[in-house]
Amino acid sequence: MTAALGLAAAALAAAAPLAAQDDPAPASTNAIVVNAKRSGAPMWTIETPTGIVILEEATAEANRVILGVKPKISPGDIFRLIFKGGQFTKLPDKTVASDYLTPEQYARLSALEAEYDADFARKSFLMTAFDFLTKRLRFNKDTVDDAGDVVKKAANRANVPTSRAGAIRGKDMLDSLAMAEPADHIPCLEAAMTAAEIGPELVEKRGADWRAFRIPEVMNNPLEIALSRCWPWADPDVGNELRTIWVEQITAASTADGVTLAVVPLRVLAEDGGVLDQLEAQGLPIGGPVWRK
Repeated sequence: MTAALGLAAAALAAAAPLAAQDDPAPASTNAIVVNAKRSGAPMWTIETPTGIVILEEATAEANRVILGVKPKISPGDIFRLIFKGGQFTKLPDKTVASDYLTPEQYARLSALEAEYDADFARKSFLMTAFDFLTKRLRFNKDTVDDAGDVVKKAANRANVPTSRAGAIRGKDMLDSLAMAEPADHIPCLEAAMTAAEIGPELVEKRGADWRAFRIPEVMNNPLEIALSRCWPWADPDVGNELRTIWVEQITAASTADGVTLAVVPLRVLAEDGGVLDQLEAQGLPIGGPVWRK
């Protein structure tokens, strides 16, 4: 049987709604590619040593679908978050932002405080960065379902088995946050301040580049850079674990019989040394959008 692997990139948020399409996808495995395309997600096709299958044919004959990594959250994790919430949201003890930042960094933060009429002095740098990205830039507002959601629905309709790439324990994720020093989140804060200083047009530009499959432009967008420099992707433990899970899953899928459709975070695919770079280094021809300049 021909082996092929189709990769659909899942953005953290596609920045603008897509035009509505009312025509229902047929109740077959072809619904997977129809709905994946409807999500606006870039796709790549991997040619394996046993054959070549273009994306439409590959997904129309999909044997399996791999969805995103799922965190394992236990009741104990929830209680830990409740009792240690202040540890994640505020700077430790009675310290303030100026205790950690250079004069230049603090001046930038103060300017944004004045612009937004907000007080970030005691707030953790990670929470301040998230405030800039989600509340001020609203990058995750008014978006369509991501690629994982639409592909999962299509796979269920077509009776194609789905599985998660893996799981990360909630305890591990909370521990990574609890053990991080305030200085560990300064690169995230700096990148988020850069995005906030430029303004909401970044979100529009990222969305336009995403829909046009201009992947290098998406990856070099200051908003995308900020997301990549913040937890969990920038965390040396959690971020590496997420990447390792995907590399192992894709490597295994590329040698399996039949066709696998995997919905993978874009930064895992297209970052320097990411999954696409690693697959190309293995000598596997890759069809789809250019992912690097």
